[in-house]
Amino acid sequence: MQVTIRLNGKIYQTDLRRGFDLSIPLVSNASRPKCFYAPDFRVEPVVSGDFTGEVSQGSSVNFRNIMINPHGNGTHTECAGHITAENITINQTLKQHHFTARLVSVNAIKTENEDLVITSGALISAVDGSDITEAIIIRTLPNGPDKKTMDYSGTNPPYFEADAIEWLSNAGIDHLITDLPSVDREIDGGKLAAHKAFWGWPDLKNRQRTITEMAYASPEIPDGLYLCNIQTAPVETDASPSRIVIFPLSEI
Repeated sequence: MQVTIRLNGKIYQTDLRRGFDLSIPLVSNASRPKCFYAPDFRVEPVVSGDFTGEVSQGSSVNFRNIMINPHGNGTHTECAGHITAENITINQTLKQHHFTARLVSVNAIKTENEDLVITSGALISAVDGSDITEAIIIRTLPNGPDKKTMDYSGTNPPYFEADAIEWLSNAGIDHLITDLPSVDREIDGGKLAAHKAFWGWPDLKNRQRTITEMAYASPEIPDGLYLCNIQTAPVETDASPSRIVIFPLSEI
């Protein structure tokens, strides 16, 4: 299915049958990405009296509970409700689901305290004067398959310097997608400087924006321009498990 879009006076085309899924499937009782000491993702049958909702255990149907922490288990998309007492939900925030996006690959830089950070200079260099899109997908290097199973808890993983997020915010990026477990340092004393910079704290002037964390763009997906589809569950809370699908855009 071919679709055509116009961006900054240019016309692009893509095939909706040839997308790349950047979300990481969650499997019960298996190693999958998690962070912040969240409980493991679990799928278990409902048990009520003599009933056990599992065909393999004699039931006529599978009838299961799913236990998930959206921020801690796998690919998820969050809204400004993540950092405020105001009841802002992802279902209220994400009303559009298709965006122009640029996939870039960046290296983290080691600081004096041995942290690994993504700087504004790295992002500016990666974008390199290209047209700004509605969304940006930031793939950190190295980009090994361990990102699909990693437990980041207690590892002080790479994160974004606040001024890097400030640059993205000022550039007009509305949807930030990254393979990191958080845009902020794992333990930062509650500062959440990067989250706050992106959403325009304290008045949340950019409350239409979303952040997606723990996505994964495999090495065979080239940097470049894409049509990006962000899918979330229709839940009235600050974050949801999500599926991110991107479609290469070719100028015509």
